[in-house]
Amino acid sequence: MYSATLTLDPAFVVGPVRRRTFGSFVEHLGRCVYTGIHDPDHPTADADGFRGDVLDLTRELGVTTVRYPGGNFVSGYRWEDGVGPVGERPTRLDLAWHSSDPNLVGVDEFMRWADKADVEPMMAVNLGTRGVQEALDLLEYCNVPGGSAWSDRRRANGVEEPYRIKMWCLGNEMDGPWQIGHKTAHEYGRLAAETARAMRLMDPGLELVVCGSSSSDMPTFGEWERVVLTETYEHVDHVSAHAYYWEEDGDLASFLASAVDMDHFVESVAATADAVRAAGKHEKRIHISFDEWNVWYQKRAESRPPSGDDWPVAPVLLEDRYNVADAVVVGNLLISLLRHTDRVHAASLAQLVNVIAPIMTEPGGRSWRQTTFHPFALTARHAAGDVLRVAVESPAEETARFGDVPVLDAVATHDPGTGDVVVFAVNRSTTTPVDLDVDLRGFPGLRLLDARTLSNPDHTWQATADDATSVGPVPNTSAKVADDRARAELPPVSWSVLRLGRA
Repeated sequence: MYSATLTLDPAFVVGPVRRRTFGSFVEHLGRCVYTGIHDPDHPTADADGFRGDVLDLTRELGVTTVRYPGGNFVSGYRWEDGVGPVGERPTRLDLAWHSSDPNLVGVDEFMRWADKADVEPMMAVNLGTRGVQEALDLLEYCNVPGGSAWSDRRRANGVEEPYRIKMWCLGNEMDGPWQIGHKTAHEYGRLAAETARAMRLMDPGLELVVCGSSSSDMPTFGEWERVVLTETYEHVDHVSAHAYYWEEDGDLASFLASAVDMDHFVESVAATADAVRAAGKHEKRIHISFDEWNVWYQKRAESRPPSGDDWPVAPVLLEDRYNVADAVVVGNLLISLLRHTDRVHAASLAQLVNVIAPIMTEPGGRSWRQTTFHPFALTARHAAGDVLRVAVESPAEETARFGDVPVLDAVATHDPGTGDVVVFAVNRSTTTPVDLDVDLRGFPGLRLLDARTLSNPDHTWQATADDATSVGPVPNTSAKVADDRARAELPPVSWSVLRLGRA
């Protein structure tokens, strides 16, 4: 058994726990919208056609923001096709995913769903095939009270009050050659700057997200951020980051260390943004919206879109079935996001339903929680107050991709109001348990409120509609607190949460 130590101190604060860290993503891709959140024939569907079981699971997941409507989809999207009488809306080809969209769900429907789910909407505009004017039209439709063409169109469509959407994405992954309307950094930077400036003329209080790199493996990574931010710095608030992780060739050790790459991504983007800030003598600081992240098995058959003359509505796409190891990685990626809360001000797990998602559904039938649902839900529920800078002493194991990596990774939060401390920890070893020792002398008198661990001797176990409950977070009976120290045994390939307080 390995031994590892965490030392916590209330003075070592990284920053506040940001509720927007627990965002998600709904794209018109595969079955995320149709038979995902929207399924009028489902027994739980409400008057608007939204599945009640999915709404319940969304609230249980603890999602705070939802990015919409894409993703790659947005770079060819004509938003006005999705407003007005449903029977008059056109069906359009979606070139991004070789599918058809009947536009049964558009801006107004999504906003009604967001209200029911109690989430903040994060709207994306099309800067692939469209530009400044179309972005302004959508903003006018959503945020202007009335007295103009598009705001009055919204009111005529039955929505009297403006939506007042605050957070907007200026396009999506425009550095990617796969993107419709792909641009160079200079081309995109100029367009994003002009779009942002015009949008602020209409609504000065917006928070705007400019496209950063869609992967740290992109050949333009770093230079893309530098050029784009040089053009847009004074007009935007956040730069986006996108990252997906997947197990390759059975290299479980490197896969479990995926958060090392996320740490590198965040720290590199933050350094580049700060360099632009210094060079331009800007006062404000640009933060990061990590608005696409997850585990995604891109080489699997379900990630291949249709082809030829086949343009189906809501095909089965990207419906990865997640196992225990995937859930441990998702929990570790959340640890990385939290420990960078000084720079990561928003994040979106991609996606919410069916498409590389924590929630799965059958059309007209059952819904269930994937393994990845649990670390997200428990972190969203229990992380509160301030994120603490944790001192970690841990043995390391060698990985093919990242070299020697500490087997223990962890972060902690402290709620000054209640005094509660919560530790989130992963054991990334593939074979060896960890005896965890947490030094709590900075928080005298705490006792153990709860300890839960997600693991399984078979790390490939997957939840299904028939069995989604056999494996999940269970009480960790080894956890104890005595003499201002907490101890717990963490199995290999595991994610754990320890809740400590005085109540």
